[in-house]
Amino acid sequence: MTVETFAPPTVATYGSTDPAAPLVVLLHGRGSDETEILGLAPHLPAGPAYAAVRAPIAEGGGYAWFANHGIGRPQADSLRATMDWFRGWLDAAAPAGRPVVLVGFSGGAAFAGGLVLDEPGRYAGAAVLYGTLPFDAGLATEPGRLAHLPVFVAQGEGDHVIPRELLDRTWDYLLSESGAPTVAQRQPGGHQLTARTVHDLGEWIAHRLAFVDHLGATPAGPPSRPAWPTLPSGELPGRAGPRPQVSWTIPQQQESQNAPADLQERLFEEVRGLAGVDVGPSRISVPGARGFTLRDGSDDEQAWLVPQVGEFAHLHPAYDGSLHLVLPPDLAADVSAKGWGRPHMWAGTRLSPGFVMVHGPRDEAELAVVLGIVAASHAYASGR
Repeated sequence: MTVETFAPPTVATYGSTDPAAPLVVLLHGRGSDETEILGLAPHLPAGPAYAAVRAPIAEGGGYAWFANHGIGRPQADSLRATMDWFRGWLDAAAPAGRPVVLVGFSGGAAFAGGLVLDEPGRYAGAAVLYGTLPFDAGLATEPGRLAHLPVFVAQGEGDHVIPRELLDRTWDYLLSESGAPTVAQRQPGGHQLTARTVHDLGEWIAHRLAFVDHLGATPAGPPSRPAWPTLPSGELPGRAGPRPQVSWTIPQQQESQNAPADLQERLFEEVRGLAGVDVGPSRISVPGARGFTLRDGSDDEQAWLVPQVGEFAHLHPAYDGSLHLVLPPDLAADVSAKGWGRPHMWAGTRLSPGFVMVHGPRDEAELAVVLGIVAASHAYASGR
């Protein structure tokens, strides 16, 4: 199937008619259509324009090229053609500069995932609802592929429509290797939207679009090879071994591979010795977290965890041992891609896009690298 065989898009709309308003695109699942999924729009934030786009392939009544048990070469070819068809419509509906958020349910979630994997910098965010990313479709899924692209993912624990291995693979990739700041929700139930999912989705859309309106969107996509002046080699090495387990709910906490207590204390003493640093209880973290503040520093609010008090980093209690800190966006993406941490789920929606968790050091060599990462955060907050 080629692009030329597709009919012009059938689109149902709701909300703002301002051609400059942010655009939220709703993508339906199998057995549904554009009018049914548009019923979500009245329950989502006022202000954006909403557009529901009918799938161009009639079979199955939805974005039906995604077999629930994976994707083969014919489906991958159809995915490419259909993404090109969709982009033709989108580029006319939302020229460059107009924020676009994708919201996909079931098969529509797989299509939304394919679009953002193919061109992450085109979108301001994506919601993957009760579906899987299109793995094995020839799209890139390297670590850091979705850096700085806020994602909302929701799944049902009893979903028997999408195979559990694909749901788990999607969940694990988004929350770990992808580099996307991901708000995640798993709850009892099967393959259907719940009132809680719609409510939380609406909050996420509102926060993301308010952030973009206020501060703009950090370009999404895999990191380049940024320079690290605070590391001896000028480059961040890869962290050895598998990534640790990290909670997917607030508060974000490291749950495995925790740093030895003595290394945590050495890390604390080194950071408190950086120029102009004061220490005290964190103003944003859990009880027992020790915050690092600067008396003077950058005027850029995105260089801070808590701009009002000058907190640029904090060290979590001994049962955790990780840090939260803020880095320039390119360095933050590098930290995630190289396995040294992951973005906070609120990065780019409620907090700085450079807000990352850095895993606690397991040995002397890792302590040196983590200190170099914290030094880069200190330099950023200092305005250097």
